[in-house]
Amino acid sequence: MRKNLPRRWACLVLGGALLMPYMMTGVVVTAQWQGQQANLLLPVQLGVFVAVLPVVAVTGLFLPVRALEVNAAQGLLGAHVETPPRQAGRSWQERRRTAAWFTLHLAVGGVVSGCTLAIVPFTAVTLALPFIGRATPILGTTVEPGWPAVGWAAGGLALLAALVAMAAGAGELLARLAPVLLGPTPAEHLAAAEQHARTLAERNRLARELHDSVGHALSVVTLQAAAAGRVLDRDPETVRGALSAIEQSARTALEDLDHVLGLLRDDAPADAAPPRSEGDGRDPARAQEATAAHHDPAVRRDAAVRDGVTAHHDPVVREGVAARHDATGQQGEAGRQGATGRQGEAERQGEAAEGRGRPVRAPVATLADLGELVTASGAQVRQEVGDLSAVPAVVSREAYRIVQEALTNAIKHGHGPVRLRAAVQGDDLRLEITNPGAGKGSRSGGRGVTGMRERVRLLRGELEAGPTETGWKVTVRLPLRSSP
Repeated sequence: MRKNLPRRWACLVLGGALLMPYMMTGVVVTAQWQGQQANLLLPVQLGVFVAVLPVVAVTGLFLPVRALEVNAAQGLLGAHVETPPRQAGRSWQERRRTAAWFTLHLAVGGVVSGCTLAIVPFTAVTLALPFIGRATPILGTTVEPGWPAVGWAAGGLALLAALVAMAAGAGELLARLAPVLLGPTPAEHLAAAEQHARTLAERNRLARELHDSVGHALSVVTLQAAAAGRVLDRDPETVRGALSAIEQSARTALEDLDHVLGLLRDDAPADAAPPRSEGDGRDPARAQEATAAHHDPAVRRDAAVRDGVTAHHDPVVREGVAARHDATGQQGEAGRQGATGRQGEAERQGEAAEGRGRPVRAPVATLADLGELVTASGAQVRQEVGDLSAVPAVVSREAYRIVQEALTNAIKHGHGPVRLRAAVQGDDLRLEITNPGAGKGSRSGGRGVTGMRERVRLLRGELEAGPTETGWKVTVRLPLRSSP
C-alpha cells in the first residue's frame, strides 16, 4: 500500500487532468447559459461536475481510451490487468465496460485532484501560522498568534491525513475494479481460447508431420547404414550405392524439415520473390510456398512429407537390403521403376504448373503407395492388402501415415518379418501391423503412437497398440464415412 501510494495518487491526478477539458467546457457553457463571464479558475462546482459525467461516459463509448487506461492501471495502480487480445472491431460489451471505467477514473480522480489542490496549500499555510507572530486572515476569519494558530495547524495536518487516506482508498478501489472493467470480456476470453486451441492444434499437426516424415526417413537411413556396414568388406559397390541412398534420404528429410519450418514463418510476405537455387535453377522453397497457399486441413500439407518414403527409391538401397532379405530385391526393382516414372511425371506436371503461374504441390501419398513404402523401408514385410479403391482420399492419406509410423516402429524396435494387413470390411477400413519385438513392456508408446492416436481420433476411428506374446501389434479401424 505504502509503496504503491505515490503511483496510485499520480493515476488519480491523471484522471483529474483528463477531466479538466470537460469541466472547463461545462463552466463555459454554464456561463453562456446564465449570461455571465466565464471564470476558468473557478473552483470545481458540484453541478458542473455532475453534469459532465454523462458526457464522459458517452465519449468513453467511442474514444479509443482502453489501451491508455490499461497501461495506466498496470503501470500506476499496480493492478494485474490481463492484456485484452487484439480484435478487428470493438464489441458493445467492451465499449460499455471501458466507458464505465473511464467515467469512474475521471470522477474519482477529479475529486481527489480537487482536494489535493485545495488541502495541500491550506495545510502549508496553517503550519506557517504559529511562526508568523501576527494576526492572519484565513477563510474569512482572523487567526491570532499563539494557541489558536497551533489549533489551525493541527486542523491542517488532520485534513492532510484525511486526504492521504482518501487517496489510498480511492487507489485501492480503482486497482480492484481495473481487472474487472478493463480485462478481457467473456467474448474475448472465448475468442482467445479458440485461437489458443487452433494454435495448439496446428503445433500438434506440425509435430506429427515432422515425426512421420523426418523420423521415418532417419529410421530408413539407420537401417541402410546398418546393412551397408554388414557388407562393407564383401561388396563395395553395394556400400557405395547404400551411401548414395542415405544421402538422398537425408536430403529429403532436410527438405521436409524446411517445409515444416516454412509453415511457421507467418511474417513472410506472400508476394516476396523466393530465392532460386544456383545449381539446377529450381525453387527450393516450392513446397513451402505451395503449402502456404493450401491451408485447408483436408489437404494436411502432405506435400513434402509423403515424399519422405518415395524419395528412397534408389535401387542400391534395396540391393543393399537384398543381402539380408532376398525376397525384397525383386519387389524393389519393380517399385523403383514405378516410383521413378511417377516422380518424373510429377516433375513434368510441376514444371507445367509453374509455367501457368500456379503454386506447385508434391503428389499426395495414399494407400496406393504402400508398395513403395514397404520397398523403400528395406524391411521384410508380408503384405495382405485387399481392394482399397473405395477408401476416401482423406482416410487413405491418414491411413498411409499410420502404416508409415507403425512400420517405422517395427524397424526401430522389432526384428524379423513384419505382417501388414489392410482391407475394407463393411463401412470400415481395417489395418493390422504385427511384428516380433523385444517382448512385453519393451515399448511404452512414444510420440509416434500418440500421433497415430490423434489421426485416428480425428477420423472418429479406433486404435489399439500394445505388446503381444510374440511382439507388438497395431490394429486400426477407420470409418469410411463420417458419422452424422
